[in-house]
Amino acid sequence: QAQLVESGGGVAQAGGQLRLSCAASGRITLRLYRMGWFRQAPGKEREFVAAILWNGSVTRYSDSVQGRFTISKDNARNTGFLQMNSLEPDDTAVYYCAAGTPTREWEYWGQGTQVTVSS
Repeated sequence: QAQLVESGGGVAQAGGQLRLSCAASGRITLRLYRMGWFRQAPGKEREFVAAILWNGSVTRYSDSVQGRFTISKDNARNTGFLQMNSLEPDDTAVYYCAAGTPTREWEYWGQGTQVTVSS
């Protein structure tokens, strides 16, 4: 059974930081998969946040988080991370991790973890 499980969400003050984790299991081997983070705020569509290539050589960020968030993954632990610094109230959302391949982009999704940033 393939599974992604996010953790690390919670409540932070504006300017604070949180680190999200995404643990992969089953047939998902992160060293072979690209990994991404997405978020969905209340009343809004899900949006792209960050992505990292299977070998970690390339990362990409949305304009809204560029310079504040850092995506990474530890292939030995089969776990991905999203370090979120300088948090803003607009970062409040449910954050989802996803994994995929060039032919099956974002095939697997986690259940999401809530991030709330207070002003």
